[in-house]
Amino acid sequence: MEQEYKSWPVAILIAIDQFGNAIARGYPDATISARVGYFSEYANHARTYWQALEKIIDIAFKPVDGAGHCKQAMLADVNKRYRHGSDIGRAILGVFIIIICPIIAIVLRIFVLFYRPWRYQ
Repeated sequence: MEQEYKSWPVAILIAIDQFGNAIARGYPDATISARVGYFSEYANHARTYWQALEKIIDIAFKPVDGAGHCKQAMLADVNKRYRHGSDIGRAILGVFIIIICPIIAIVLRIFVLFYRPWRYQ
């Protein structure tokens, strides 16, 4: 079942997100948020690592998704496969999230000030 997106730009952003996940040795059809949400809940090892990444992502996306962005992404990606990845892949993912999420957080907070329909209700 294909998911409907709010707009073409959102679809492009999701594609970039999936590309980033593939670079970090995750499955290319899953988003970073869904992968992090999955492993923060189901990981057998490195669970604290995944939970820390989940908090960073959730804070960044809170203005548009409210609390629990990663869990929402995981639940929206039903029947997806997730790859834990190698140590190098997880390191790439962690660095990417730590660098990009503060920028996303600032941009989204400014954006919802001017475009209220995207603000989480």
